[in-house]
Amino acid sequence: MLAIPEDELATYTEQLAAILEHANDVEALDIDDVEPTHHPYPLANVFRDDVVEAFDGRAEVLANAPAEEGGMFRVPPALGEEP
Repeated sequence: MLAIPEDELATYTEQLAAILEHANDVEALDIDDVEPTHHPYPLANVFRDDVVEAFDGRAEVLANAPAEEGGMFRVPPALGEEP
């Protein structure tokens, strides 16, 4: 059994009543002529094209890395694997 302190019981009772009232309001809506949708707004792909561009800032980026090896970031082994 869930033990709820008396001082919190009134708060939870009010919150549950508000939730149930809202559920009743939603249930009362006339949606017979509403088409089912996956999303309420039309969506469009907002991604840009994936275009390869030249990049010459490798040294600058690696200068900020905590560890570097062979021109790449040096990271700890995953899942305790040895390097």
